Amino acid sequence: MRILFCSRRYFPAISGMSVYASNLLHELVEAGHDVTMVSQYRGDPVGTRVYGGGPPPPVPGVTVIGRRSLGEEEGGRFERDIDDMVQTIREEHAKQPFDLLHAQYGYPNGWAVLLAARELGLPCVVSIQGGDGHWVGSCCEMHRLGMLRVLQHANAVLIGCESFAGEVVERLSVDRSLFTIVPGAVDVSRFRPAEGHVIGQAHQPVRLLYHGRVDRRKGVLDFIEALVLLRAGDKPFVATISGIGPDLDAAKALVAERGLDQAVRFTGVAAYDDAPRVYHDQDVFVSPTYMEGFSNTVLEAMASGLPIVSCVAVGVMDCIRDDENGLLVQPGDVAALADAMRRLIDDSELRRRLAAAALEECRSTYAWQPVGRQIMDVYSQVIHQAPPDGFDPVLPESECRYREAPHLL
Repeated sequence: MRILFCSRRYFPAISGMSVYASNLLHELVEAGHDVTMVSQYRGDPVGTRVYGGGPPPPVPGVTVIGRRSLGEEEGGRFERDIDDMVQTIREEHAKQPFDLLHAQYGYPNGWAVLLAARELGLPCVVSIQGGDGHWVGSCCEMHRLGMLRVLQHANAVLIGCESFAGEVVERLSVDRSLFTIVPGAVDVSRFRPAEGHVIGQAHQPVRLLYHGRVDRRKGVLDFIEALVLLRAGDKPFVATISGIGPDLDAAKALVAERGLDQAVRFTGVAAYDDAPRVYHDQDVFVSPTYMEGFSNTVLEAMASGLPIVSCVAVGVMDCIRDDENGLLVQPGDVAALADAMRRLIDDSELRRRLAAAALEECRSTYAWQPVGRQIMDVYSQVIHQAPPDGFDPVLPESECRYREAPHLL
């Protein structure tokens, strides 16, 4: 099968979307498919600082085409980038026809792929990611209608978990039957406990890790405030905040303001190849996120043998169950977050029990090979279906709050 995969951001951008795309591309190539990836990327200082930027690197077995998202850079004009994606797909299809189009994101990529599929007479699949599922459509009428048309007319819509599907159903008033659940996954050959690591053992003082996008919506500021409470209770710890993101400066300022400079270190960007070592050097993984599509970092921590503290949040509560394979608190409850971390600092048997259960479940349920097969099964189901049709290809112009901060969409 000849497949066009349209990614919003791929490496060197540091995000869960890059990880998802990398693993899926590997599975498609291993299965013998002919794959072309068109990936947008940020090339401006602001976008590069938030995510990392620049053209996508070569991917073994994949034709990679990088397209700079100039519209997004220039005031959030996503429509310019949509036109560019459609034109790129059109040109590549003319060289050698595709059998199927797959977009990794509902808007703008899903809308671009829907338009291209309609024009070229091809079926299309759209994967809904965290950002567009949580926020796109609540921002303005234009993007609400774009998301609705993608959800209602793509041949298949993939989403990571039941709680995330429920959120999108409620927020956009669409039918649950539109979604096919394909869970998040992790490369368990890459992410695994360090050689010689004994599950539940910890350094003294215990090392606490926040790894991922440094973003208040991911709970990084709550993590810092919870560390203040730990210190007030004379609980020894060292903490690492790994990654970059829109709130990196705010997080550094808060650490300084709270007098945590000696206890918290910022390590900046961790390339995907280096990420396993980030987990290996730590004892407890903390993800106080408010919402996810399906958390890559939680899965990576599970696969690495770390006990996890996270939140009763969309995209987390589907794989982490409180006091069974992790500890969960309510998003924004800093006191409860500090208490959960305190429990894991104090109790080696609790660390062992939770980490062992998470590791076993991750290996049996969230490995990429079976998840890749699920996605390819969806391809097989839609490959002979009619292309999307019956929708207006023109969206009404409207003001959008993401024009000023387009990286948040």
